[in-house]
Amino acid sequence: MFAILPIQALRALAAFMVAVHHVQPDAMVLARQAGLSFERNDWLPWMAGVDIFFVVSGFIMVHASDALFGRPGAPTLFLQRRLVRIVPLYWVATSLFLIMGLLVPALLNSGAPSLGQIAASYLFWPAASTQGVVQPVYSLGWTLNYEMLFYGLFAAALLLPRRFVVPAVTLALMTLVGSEALVGPLPLPFGFWGQPIVLEFAAGMGLALLRQRGLRLNAALRGALVAGALLLLLLGQHLPLQAGPWRDLALHGTAATLLVLAAVSGRQEGAPSPLLTALARVGDASYALYLIHPFAIRGLREVFMRIGLHEPGLFVAVALAGAVVAALVVHRLFEVPVTRGLRRWSGA
Repeated sequence: MFAILPIQALRALAAFMVAVHHVQPDAMVLARQAGLSFERNDWLPWMAGVDIFFVVSGFIMVHASDALFGRPGAPTLFLQRRLVRIVPLYWVATSLFLIMGLLVPALLNSGAPSLGQIAASYLFWPAASTQGVVQPVYSLGWTLNYEMLFYGLFAAALLLPRRFVVPAVTLALMTLVGSEALVGPLPLPFGFWGQPIVLEFAAGMGLALLRQRGLRLNAALRGALVAGALLLLLLGQHLPLQAGPWRDLALHGTAATLLVLAAVSGRQEGAPSPLLTALARVGDASYALYLIHPFAIRGLREVFMRIGLHEPGLFVAVALAGAVVAALVVHRLFEVPVTRGLRRWSGA
């Protein structure tokens, strides 16, 4: 339990970071309407929360699937479990986004998608949008397109003996990235799948193997790892490195790996603190927080505008709190019962 609680806390942090990134443009709109000034706060690269998610995902797939290694029917069972966990809420969010776009186009920031893009979105298949960007209709789903690639490779590797699973997935990811880097740009979907960020799944898997083999660090070393990660996030954006996916991997991916290593390498020493327990509960709802926070933020922006309240700082605080509350509600009333029901129905 001790290893999972810090991981869940990291998931909460990752989703919250993405929400902080997305709430700020709405705060700017409110401020502009009232003639107030509001400047973005980017002292942290907030979208690095995605990098944390990817390293955590790599760790969890190995850690939570330990009983599946070498088991007959493991690939099918693994995919069933992942699909019943990921698909329902994402399809609901995508459908809600499409309905809102049909009813109130002014609330959205994108053009009308094609039928092909809509189909690709529901199938987690990388496709170019009407703006020429490779992302699904509900743009946050771009991360899930990478997750589904990882799940597919991991499921296929479960056909192999235990000791080959992680190396096989890592080799496949490295081949995709190496091909894109050396002979790219590759056509879709390979050009999308071949981005360096997918190597963060491999980093997470490697950390899971280290933990399985008994790696444990004392509190001082884990604190140093956290401090190093924060320094990378705080100062890395000011380093004279060329912007791009490789820079992001070097800085954000490394910081995420250090944070996950610190989270999973501790020794169980008594009951967890109330703060860690509370963060872990938000972490349980981190998938919901990631997917529904734009709806909560945009909805609360409309409320603020209609009641004539244009204080951007207050809006940011209320919107982020509202997103967390909404995520906890959605997790408890939708995610948990739907996932349980589908797992019973599918035998997963």
